[in-house]
Amino acid sequence: MSFSYYLSKLQQNSFARTNNYLQPTFVHKKQKTISMNKTVDRRNAIKQAALAITGLFIMPVKTYTQPDKMNDMPDSPLLPFLIPPFPPLEPGPGGMDIRVLIRCTQTNRQFSCAEFAMSAKKMGPAPHYHKQLDELMYVVEGTVSVLIEDTLYEVPAGGWHMRPRNKVHTFFNNTDKPFRAIDMYFNQNFEDYLEEMFHQIIPDMQKNKLTAQDPGIALRMHTLHEKFGMVGYPEKRKAIIEKYGLNP
Repeated sequence: MSFSYYLSKLQQNSFARTNNYLQPTFVHKKQKTISMNKTVDRRNAIKQAALAITGLFIMPVKTYTQPDKMNDMPDSPLLPFLIPPFPPLEPGPGGMDIRVLIRCTQTNRQFSCAEFAMSAKKMGPAPHYHKQLDELMYVVEGTVSVLIEDTLYEVPAGGWHMRPRNKVHTFFNNTDKPFRAIDMYFNQNFEDYLEEMFHQIIPDMQKNKLTAQDPGIALRMHTLHEKFGMVGYPEKRKAIIEKYGLNP
């Protein structure tokens, strides 16, 4: 109902109440004075109520904006997409391979993920940490050994493991069966790092029989690590291999 309707009702009630109060009564003069004072009070109350209702319609409404940090997000709207099922990923001749499933360009740089496959008794990357990247792993098949600083986690199929930024970590396969896992990345296009490392640099090393100590390979790796904010400790890799009897 409109505001004018409510205001007319208030006015009608005001007149009705006023007429009732003004009906002649045979009371003591002092009592009549009190009754008239009550009438004035009622009139003032009705006026205040009408002003209050009016205020509900003309009062400016405060609006709230998103936090400033949200303004840094891309303006392009997210689009729905479907990832079809793939045959299980195989570790490949090098004992480890990756396959990108979702790219950060599909999610406004909020999320991406890749599938990992690693052969039995295989060492993973050298211990390292990420300056900006948080990683979440879901194990699909087998068991993954995740080393976070000095703590070892055995993550079986169906298990999850979080690797926060600035924590030195690595992972490897300490079992006699391959594993498959999904690694998820937040707020960084880390899938681009993986594809360059596993599908460009490592194949070049295998093709040309080079090691990570080769000046050209070392420069490519250093540039890639700098680009994605990774700090590695390759000197710690050998001790892990020897302790768990892993293949390099």
